[in-house]
Amino acid sequence: MKGPKLWKLAKEIIASGNMLLSKNPDVFLPKLWPAYFKKTKGCFIWDLDGIKYIDMSTMSVGTNVLGYNNSKVDKAVKNVVQNGNMSTLNCPEEVYLARELIKAHKWASFAKFARTGAEANSIAIRIARSFNKNHNIAICGYHGWHDWYLSTNLSSKDGLKDHLLPGLSSIGIPSNLKNSVHPFKFNSIDSFKKLVETKKIGVVIMEVARSQRPKKDFLLEIRKICNRKKISLIFDECTTGFRENYGGMHKLYKVYPDLAVFGKAIGNGYAITAVIGRKEYKKFAEKTFISSTFWTERIGPSAALKTLEVMKKQKPWKVIKKNSIFLRSEIIRIAKKNDLKIKISEVPSIMAFSFDSNKHREYKTYLTQEMLKANIIAGTSIYLSISHNKKIIKKYLNTLEKIFKVIKKCEDGKNIYKFLNTPLCQSALKRIN
Repeated sequence: MKGPKLWKLAKEIIASGNMLLSKNPDVFLPKLWPAYFKKTKGCFIWDLDGIKYIDMSTMSVGTNVLGYNNSKVDKAVKNVVQNGNMSTLNCPEEVYLARELIKAHKWASFAKFARTGAEANSIAIRIARSFNKNHNIAICGYHGWHDWYLSTNLSSKDGLKDHLLPGLSSIGIPSNLKNSVHPFKFNSIDSFKKLVETKKIGVVIMEVARSQRPKKDFLLEIRKICNRKKISLIFDECTTGFRENYGGMHKLYKVYPDLAVFGKAIGNGYAITAVIGRKEYKKFAEKTFISSTFWTERIGPSAALKTLEVMKKQKPWKVIKKNSIFLRSEIIRIAKKNDLKIKISEVPSIMAFSFDSNKHREYKTYLTQEMLKANIIAGTSIYLSISHNKKIIKKYLNTLEKIFKVIKKCEDGKNIYKFLNTPLCQSALKRIN
């Protein structure tokens, strides 16, 4: 197999083997994961050996809502590449994209662009800190790899255990950032109130949803407290944005932040992220230094413009939500049928489930192994795209039912290790609010 062989070389010459933990083969299936792709289309992936798989995992960590290689988006990108991607002058597409995002979010009046989610979150934090005298941050969710976020673990070694990854090292993070960032629990307004009363919080950054939906009035209470305490509120919608509606998920709850961050879905696989904000924050975004050469390239904004255009016409969130609700209900049904206890996220469009067992890692490894044998790329997180039809979903479910039957036998006493052909998968980002 070419993939595992190349991964072995990658670990020798690339630090950590690759640039994203969520794509590390050892998180899925050590020694057996295909690791690299040759081409993609719709919801299919071909590995270096030419084997075709259905992607029933995260569709590149949630980036491809319209499916891989969407012809309209790719055509738009090819057109701008032919005319040049970079120049001493600016690309006009960034102006058009800013206008479109502001049009979709009536509370906002300006935008800034980057190419990764961590960058965009850091831009939003910088703007909010420039606006607010108090620089301490309250966090709820996953917001990237930068110093300001990882400094949470300087105050408590496991401060991020409910937001990112238990036991994450804070090595390399300046010690003077200690006590500048503080986590609070999702859907616990008491947790938030306590934090605001005991720490000098100037900025709140949070995900609108992840494994749970916000309880009634949770977001509204956060907004009210931020207003009363003059705290800047940032919604990180890198993952949730444009998956359940056109724009940020916060629009569904009619609660509006001071700044919002978007990424992943808006470029359908091309690198583009955005920060939008209220009018009063604009001059502070201009006063603080935020600048980078490749934030001005043309491909990202062009891909985003076409992606948003296609989204408005096709409304992919309707198809994704309908199919995700069906998939979620069937996973629950199959688990109950086999008397297996699972935990499953409330938000179907960013679905994840886990086995309520002390052998979760063993079962997850076995699931991935058996899915791969059926030419399905899968773990325990599933982000559907518009390319996933009922036929594909049913093939996944038929395979899952066979897997759950074996797992049930193991819960009843059989040795799961007799069914495994690989070491156990490593821990991945939890991203649990």
